[in-house]
Amino acid sequence: MGILREDVVVISPAEKAGDPTVISVNCPDKTGLGCDLCRIVLHFGLSIARGDGKWCYIVLWVDGKTNTRWDLLEKRLLEVCPSYFSTSGIDYYRPVNQQPKQLDVYLLKFWCSCVRKGLLHDITLVLFDLELTIKRVKVSTTPDGKVMDLFFITDTRELLHTKERQGETILHFKTALGDILESCEIESAGEEITACSQGTSFLPSAITEDMFSLELPARHPGGLLASDPISVTVDNSLSPSHTLIQILCQDHKGLIYDSMRTLKDYNIQVSYGRFFANRRGGCELDLFIVQADGKKIIDRNKQNVLCSRLRMELFRPLRVAVVSRGPDTELLVANPVELSGRGRPLVFHDITLALKNFNIQIFSVEIGRHMICDREWEVYRILLDEGDSHHVSRNMIEEGVRKLLMGWE
Repeated sequence: MGILREDVVVISPAEKAGDPTVISVNCPDKTGLGCDLCRIVLHFGLSIARGDGKWCYIVLWVDGKTNTRWDLLEKRLLEVCPSYFSTSGIDYYRPVNQQPKQLDVYLLKFWCSCVRKGLLHDITLVLFDLELTIKRVKVSTTPDGKVMDLFFITDTRELLHTKERQGETILHFKTALGDILESCEIESAGEEITACSQGTSFLPSAITEDMFSLELPARHPGGLLASDPISVTVDNSLSPSHTLIQILCQDHKGLIYDSMRTLKDYNIQVSYGRFFANRRGGCELDLFIVQADGKKIIDRNKQNVLCSRLRMELFRPLRVAVVSRGPDTELLVANPVELSGRGRPLVFHDITLALKNFNIQIFSVEIGRHMICDREWEVYRILLDEGDSHHVSRNMIEEGVRKLLMGWE
């Protein structure tokens, strides 16, 4: 008998203020399921305080927000679960790094009569509420102070080709932006339009060498020593059929996603996992894993490579730098892309929020993907308004953006 749909994902509200919401997922397993689930939880801006999962039953204790759309979260979690009517022939180790379904790309184009502090952040909030995902952004300010925004987006609901959905989107923007919105248009973005929107593919060598190094630095950009405790150890003695990966480190937003993303890219199956974050900001993560062939990881070199990669991904899950771009100041943020082609969610949201908190205006934005050090990276290049950025030092901007991205504020 198949699993009933309503039993696949169950969200139990917090019993009282301060208590976590409990999310239970019960479905057939697949390699990378934990990564996919954690990515969705992160996309909704939730923080996982505790987690427990065994084979195809996962429980997450999350700290939510008053405006969290739990019904929509449940729907998105269901979409990544293997068919809940499957009763036999479950393939636990099938390839998972296949490209996700390619959604149609649309160009959202509008003019604003003036620049407003926090304008881009307000736009990202509207796009999030409408379930529209940003693929690329081109923002520029004209000499007379007007703003032209080009957002290349996809629609999670796959309805943006309809007049009703387009009308809903434009109405939301008119409500959010008010009188400064002069015009707003939505059209299908063909290959020609997308190609014309591409920003420069060139990144200065000094940036690539420093930002994208896969070696642990002697000192963290924020001043923390690389010897700060990030412990990743392997134990093959506790289970006859699984390798235990034990992680002890400082907690940060998306930590479980970063761990699961790394294991998914190595095509490693997590059979059982337990996560706990304490009130002092530390966390413990135990993962019982097997290789794609269903066997333990015995080879010492494979163990060392995996542990080294996990340390790096947890130490520097995102790269942040503030540099000179000619006479101007540029903020660069980069995050690794999964082999499946998915990027980290809410990065642009957090960047724009951090700059809004600093009261810094954005002059232009480019978002692109680059192959660097044999990995694909999603790179955000944000040119800051020179007049606004002078009152905040570059170190403060860099540290403020990093802290918000890491959830340390």
